[in-house]
Amino acid sequence: MRSGGCLCGNIRYQASGQLSFVHLCSCDHCQRLSGSPVMSWLDFPREGFEWTGPGGEPVWYNTFPDSQRGFCGACGSSVAAQDDGTAELVGVTLMSLDDHTGLVPERQSFRPNAVPWLPIVGAQD
Repeated sequence: MRSGGCLCGNIRYQASGQLSFVHLCSCDHCQRLSGSPVMSWLDFPREGFEWTGPGGEPVWYNTFPDSQRGFCGACGSSVAAQDDGTAELVGVTLMSLDDHTGLVPERQSFRPNAVPWLPIVGAQD
């Protein structure tokens, strides 16, 4: 069981499924969303994933026609991403996990968009 949430604790989640796809993303949306050159993400199966905090689900913002990013409406923390509502996976930001010990990104998405002053991580998606 893994758990995590936003800075203020309003948005919380629990996931019982196997996590996958620990990666960095350098796409324009992640860079603008975070104000950082990269964001770190991982996926959980939707089955076994639930929003448990007092704020319920995050506020969703469509970044692509079929993709949304979720953030806390109180503190603004980016916590999640999901493709259309029927997708089998929910993405969460790596650092929103309560315990991210031992989780190291193995891939970097949108490498051509990465800043040249940070090292590239793993294989390109």
